[in-house]
Amino acid sequence: MGVPPRSRFRSPPVRVARSPQVRLPLVALLAAACTAGLVHAPAQAAEVAADDNRALRRQLQELTTAPGGPPGAIAVLKRGSHTKVYRAGVAETGTDRPIEVTDHMRIASTAKAYSGAVSLQLVDHGKLRLNDTIGKVLPGLPRAWHRVTLRQLLNHTSGLPDYSASPEFLALVTEDPRRHFDSRRLLDFVADEPLVFRPGSRYTYSNSDNIAVALMAEAVTDRRYEDLLDQLVYRPLDLRSTSLPQGYRMPEPYMHGYDVTPPNPPEDISEVLSASGVWASGGIISTPKDMTSFIRGYAGGKLISERTRRQQLNWVNGASEPAGPGENRAGLAIFRYTTRCGVVYGHTGNTPGYTQLIAATPDGERSLTVSLTTQVNKTNKPDLLERLRTVEENFVCALLR
Repeated sequence: MGVPPRSRFRSPPVRVARSPQVRLPLVALLAAACTAGLVHAPAQAAEVAADDNRALRRQLQELTTAPGGPPGAIAVLKRGSHTKVYRAGVAETGTDRPIEVTDHMRIASTAKAYSGAVSLQLVDHGKLRLNDTIGKVLPGLPRAWHRVTLRQLLNHTSGLPDYSASPEFLALVTEDPRRHFDSRRLLDFVADEPLVFRPGSRYTYSNSDNIAVALMAEAVTDRRYEDLLDQLVYRPLDLRSTSLPQGYRMPEPYMHGYDVTPPNPPEDISEVLSASGVWASGGIISTPKDMTSFIRGYAGGKLISERTRRQQLNWVNGASEPAGPGENRAGLAIFRYTTRCGVVYGHTGNTPGYTQLIAATPDGERSLTVSLTTQVNKTNKPDLLERLRTVEENFVCALLR
């Protein structure tokens, strides 16, 4: 796949009805910020009785009433076959409809775990190797990137420049948030840039990494990434409400996502952005129910061989974005969260209107998903993020007791 000059490859804008104005800066909304090193738990972690259902419900409710907090939140705790659902707020402002486990939502960067599920299975099938390089699999990408390996893409030590922070990309999204991008050309926005650092020398979270992973998967199988997701992830884990769309529409029913910027009232931005501009890095739509099934299978190692799993669980200093509960370490498209009560594996994500955590015990028998209907990260709401991480850790403690 060659990288032609910009004037030849840029997708023309798709004319749509004028979308709502987004108050927050696009840089913060798109969550291009990255985190280096190991992230520790908040110093003031609340020592609550984590198995107290009322305490957990109260903490979730307090998130929805905090300044800048989400209009709605849902947490799903599952131990074996027993499921406990905690809800706060509403699925849509102006209504009293609670969030249901079958409501659709944007899963943001937790979609990166799905690209890990695809690529690691291709490793098991002999289609890819973790030491395969961009130069070998995608020789049309910039020569400066050719020595980057699949392993480095999956654990964010590649050094690829982040296309989502590109001024040109951000300008186009700002001009028309519903613009349709050619998802397979997203890396072209940084094609003229060198690596940010020597591959493997350090950790920097980059949305470009998982775009490259998906392109590698397509190159070695001659199949669309969307079809690979269906074959290797959705069907084996019985995910019936999960998809990777190209447009901005949300399937019904869905929990509405909001820009919450006091003193302004919450603004519905559920359908502001086209998923084509994030694709394998964060474009998947799913439900709390499907996310629960996914993380139990993925964190529990049910999709890959033990040999590949050992490689996946080689940890480096690095945090998910936003940081998850406790101390964060990065593996191959998965993170280890070491809390005061024990360890879970998972991923987080944030995108305009939504913030996500999916986590499970290493055997996949116990799982937790937490979904908020506003974006929370270290750039736009650092205090609320620390509060969220404390609540997430308390839910992990409830899960592990």
